[in-house]
Amino acid sequence: MADSEARPDPTDGLPAMPVGEWARDKHALLKLYIEISRGVRKKFIGAGKAGATFIDLYCASGRAYIRGTDTFIDGSPLVGWTASRDCKVPFTQVHINDSDRELLDAAGTRLTRLGAPVVKHGGEALAVAETLSKELNPYALHFALIDPFNLMLPFGVIRHLASLKRIDLLVHVSAMDLQRNWARYTQQTRSPLDEFAPSWRNAVDLAQPEDSARPHFVQYWIGLLKSLGFGGEVRFELITGSKNQPLYWLVLVAKHEIATKFWKTATQYGKTQQMF
Repeated sequence: MADSEARPDPTDGLPAMPVGEWARDKHALLKLYIEISRGVRKKFIGAGKAGATFIDLYCASGRAYIRGTDTFIDGSPLVGWTASRDCKVPFTQVHINDSDRELLDAAGTRLTRLGAPVVKHGGEALAVAETLSKELNPYALHFALIDPFNLMLPFGVIRHLASLKRIDLLVHVSAMDLQRNWARYTQQTRSPLDEFAPSWRNAVDLAQPEDSARPHFVQYWIGLLKSLGFGGEVRFELITGSKNQPLYWLVLVAKHEIATKFWKTATQYGKTQQMF
């Protein structure tokens, strides 16, 4: 079986998807952030309180294998739930989504077996984000992981979720895709760049060298985030590959500056523990 295909996990027989070794770094940071933010989350949990949700819009099957190996690991929905459970401040709801129904069902089954209060949504992330923005408790605390493949992330996903009063987002932004495909994307009438950062062509001068244009594109995207009410510093944490090549950024976007402080602590602690 090719290393781009799902494989049955020997622990439960359900499908697991291939990931790079660097997925461990992402999951370690996700776990740390959830642990560090437990004090704030605790304020929203209990009788008569609004609750705290974890949202994973691109959840896959909940388990993965390291490409080229027989090593299986938890995926992001399982990492997120177990981190909250193990630090004694569990999320009151875990919302998962994937456009592949088989993978979504596998993730749901795995979370249910772990005791998670899981809610499944099957569809495109944009439509699910719109639904969540209308149906979630507006007084609850929400934390969403947005982990798409490459730059295939409609900005509307973020816009819908931003309508929630208390929400933090951890967003995967592909540095590799941006670098490798910039020239091709900019020549297309409609490309992933236009979905990721609407109207960017009105703000970025493509006559400038590519190495200057790409940072300006990212700054424009940050401006879009701030226009939605995400205040404070937008923190980028670069995840690199085995040859130290840039792969993607994990970007923490929050309504309250304390979340940014938590993310800074998580990334600094992660480095001292040599996660990278």
